[in-house]
Amino acid sequence: MILPGAMLGILGGGQLGRMFAVAARTMGYQVTVLDPDPDSPAAHFADAHIVAGFSDRKALEQLGKTCAAISTEFENVPADTLRFLAQFCTVRPAAEPVAVAQDRITEKSYLAENGFPCARFAVIRSRQEIVETMQQIGAPALLKVSQFGYDGKGQARVNNVEEALAAFDGMGAAPCVLEELLPLEREVSVVLARGADGQTVVYPVAENQHRDGILDVSIIPARISDGLALKATQTAAALAERLDYCGVLAVEFFVLQGERLLINEMAPRPHNSGHYTLDACATNQFEQQVRALCGLPLGDTRLLTPAVMVNLLGDLWGKGAPQWEHLLVHPQTKLHLYGKREARPGRKMGHYTCVDASAERALAVALKIKGQIASRDV
Repeated sequence: MILPGAMLGILGGGQLGRMFAVAARTMGYQVTVLDPDPDSPAAHFADAHIVAGFSDRKALEQLGKTCAAISTEFENVPADTLRFLAQFCTVRPAAEPVAVAQDRITEKSYLAENGFPCARFAVIRSRQEIVETMQQIGAPALLKVSQFGYDGKGQARVNNVEEALAAFDGMGAAPCVLEELLPLEREVSVVLARGADGQTVVYPVAENQHRDGILDVSIIPARISDGLALKATQTAAALAERLDYCGVLAVEFFVLQGERLLINEMAPRPHNSGHYTLDACATNQFEQQVRALCGLPLGDTRLLTPAVMVNLLGDLWGKGAPQWEHLLVHPQTKLHLYGKREARPGRKMGHYTCVDASAERALAVALKIKGQIASRDV
């Protein structure tokens, strides 16, 4: 075990790195952040900040030689970077599962080849392949760029071959996945942690609502049957075992009619839909990330209270600062701001969590606040 007092490294300086740093320092660890942004949110809580890119070998060697263990806050850190760092210290998650998750073609193929349920898809590397596979997949469909797509970016709904060709050209003719568009009843996600010894703990299933491809609201526990919730958690745990994963992993699912469950994608890190754990669980997902990284026993994932989490996007700052007084007046609501200086449309600036005796009551309060803080009418 790597015990408090040791230096831990985190690749990436965004809000997930920031919350990792808070958890690690609360537990008595030191933290070094590596991120090219000199004002990255995670650096505000770190002991050291290496301002460098994720492929800078000199900076990576410095990080590897000064840290006892290193993790990552987002999946687009090159897998080769993780392999390079692993020669100096413990790196969790390892390069191999991250390489699967950071490329949609690899990810979809891995799921299908290993018997995990997912939507029908076709790999697109040329315009001709669109013409050949559009009829097979059917329309409407989703065209998703294979790498570096997130929060609805790098994907388009297409209703025919002509629209698919135009979308493919608009994505720079980069490799893509063409995926069937399904009639969803809802979307849910499972966040879990798995240790190097195979110990696995799973958080309650979250029900997620998106707007413009970005997570808007998470409701916990998800409004699904106990049987479906068990199926989701078992499927996510089986995927983590198959990957021989170590760390915090999020698995997003589509729920179709008849309680049919399909994996949408996975994220090899703490997840936006797991932020509720900061205020509603015995052990939050960031402490869990520290525990898995350091080889400590994993914490209790018990839900202490129903909760609803709402993302705060930069759009709210369009006409000035949000009206925080409407939020802070509610004693069961917790505000988390990420320390980002510039608010841009679609940029995640923070979130808030409402806890209550029931998810429905928490949702009512959360939605009331959502309307009030954006209003300029005081």
